[in-house]
Amino acid sequence: MLATLIPMFDKYMAVKAYSIVAQKNDLLRDAMKGSSGMWDSAMSVEGVEVVSSMGLETLVDDREVFIPVSNVSLYTDIKGQGVDNPEKVVLLIDHHVEPTEPYLRRILELRKDGFRFAIRHLPLNEVGNYKMVMDLMDYVFLDHHHVDIEKARRLFHTIFPRLKLCAVDVGTPAEYDRLVKIGGFDFYEGGFFRLPKHAKDKELAPLKVTYLELLKVVNNPDFDLTTAADIIERDPALVFELLKIVNRMTVNSGIKSVRNAAAMLGQDELKHWINTAVTKELCSDRPSEITRLSLIRARFSELLAPIFHQENDAQELFLMGLFSVLDIILERPMEEVLETINVSKPIANALLKSEGPMADVLEFVKAYEEASFQEVSRRMLLANIEMNDVYDAYLASLSWYRDLISL
Repeated sequence: MLATLIPMFDKYMAVKAYSIVAQKNDLLRDAMKGSSGMWDSAMSVEGVEVVSSMGLETLVDDREVFIPVSNVSLYTDIKGQGVDNPEKVVLLIDHHVEPTEPYLRRILELRKDGFRFAIRHLPLNEVGNYKMVMDLMDYVFLDHHHVDIEKARRLFHTIFPRLKLCAVDVGTPAEYDRLVKIGGFDFYEGGFFRLPKHAKDKELAPLKVTYLELLKVVNNPDFDLTTAADIIERDPALVFELLKIVNRMTVNSGIKSVRNAAAMLGQDELKHWINTAVTKELCSDRPSEITRLSLIRARFSELLAPIFHQENDAQELFLMGLFSVLDIILERPMEEVLETINVSKPIANALLKSEGPMADVLEFVKAYEEASFQEVSRRMLLANIEMNDVYDAYLASLSWYRDLISL
């Protein structure tokens, strides 16, 4: 299986829900083999399988999750497949669920189980015909590339004022800003948050300068522990986090100073912790999803190392994923950012030029997180990678992230 979580934002760039995009079979490989197995999932709900295997709390915490269902899989025992909190699940249908008595009855049955509903891909000229279906919906997805978005917003607010509107496929920050200005939407979904906004004349806050200085120190080969400790001392938040992690690793340690704590952690562990902790702190004034994106990219890239036959570069792949959003965080071109910190040439080549073996991993991770599963399948086929190995690595990355932020 392949599955990823797509965040859904409000007008304040806060994540309010996630949509699960999943694919049970490796369709490209199955098609080349002439396998009929590519149709085996017609009666299954892949997103529900993800929820069942991971649990809603691990996946999305206390947020809602949107799960696509087809006109066929709508009739499966969705709750019985492992959904313990149906009130947190929004089943996402499309126009193939027609306004006929059997479908209406099934939707009502699922609503009694606690599920809510959303609809997408409904042509505006069909809205009137689907009134009985729309009366049972909680959300409607609108793609501003395919409809007159202002006309659609007025239409739904007039005829179905109870419905919440979701603007989807929002590709750029400019598109997001325009849709927020238009107003009337509850959620915004798309890749806009992954693209940097470069602020030419904006100075970095003093604390961020300190963080970049710290990254530069620890990414030098054989960096000096005391120098790193002295920089950490300038930020009480980092001191607190360092002491917490050292106290978890030792008993009755009697830590007397930041230098003492750094020495107890050791050079390798300190470097790994600083790179992670500093990136999290740099994200503190960015949307929370950027922190999540950075950390999951880092762990996912690291876990993909053996799958891409780059076992010896696992730690560098972690840093590559971690630093891949620094241009978004700092609102600076990546080239300018990398000039201020020390990273290896393979990491720099991957981030700046999309060159080298590490770039293959980064491009794969980006395609995966965007749910570009056809491209993911193509890359898996070329590299002879097994789909389930990738899926397991992604789920492990989600679990690691959840454990990390709960510390």
